[in-house]
Amino acid sequence: MNVDVTQLPGIGVRKDFEARSGRRIGVVAHRDGGIDLIVSKHDDPDDCAAQVPLTVDEAAVLANLLGAPQLVEKLKDDHRDLPGITTRQLPIGDESPYSGRALGDTRMRTRTKASIVAVMRAGQIYPSPGPDFVLVAGDLLVVVGTPQGLDEALEILTGG
Repeated sequence: MNVDVTQLPGIGVRKDFEARSGRRIGVVAHRDGGIDLIVSKHDDPDDCAAQVPLTVDEAAVLANLLGAPQLVEKLKDDHRDLPGITTRQLPIGDESPYSGRALGDTRMRTRTKASIVAVMRAGQIYPSPGPDFVLVAGDLLVVVGTPQGLDEALEILTGG
C-alpha cells in the first residue's frame, strides 16, 4: 500500500493512503506539533469529510490501538499449534501501580509464568523489553502465557 506524502506550505506535512472504499485516510503533522486525523470525502480526495485534532498522547494511543492487533494476530498464528498458549494485549492504565516503574518491578514471569514479549508505545514496537524498561500509561504489553496466567497478569498490572 502506498502512502502519499504531501508538503503543505506553512502548515506541515500530510501523509495519507487510499482505502478500499476510495477515501483517503491519513494525518496532517503541523509545524507547531499538532496532529490531525483526516478522512477525505468520497467524491473528492482533496476535500476532508472529517478532521479530528489529536494531542500527542491521543495520537500515541491511536497508533497503539491500530498497531497492536496485527502483532497479536501474528503471535497467535505462531502459537496456533501450541495448545494452552495464548497471546493477549494488556494496557498500562493511568491508575496502574506500574506506570513510571521498571518492567522488572512487576515480577510478571515469576508471579504468573506469563512472558511480556513486546511493548507498544506511540506506534512503536519495543520487542523483548528488558527488566529496566520503564512502563508508562498508554503502553500496551503483548503477553504470552496460559489463560490463567494472562488473567493474573492483568490483575497485577491494574492492582499490583
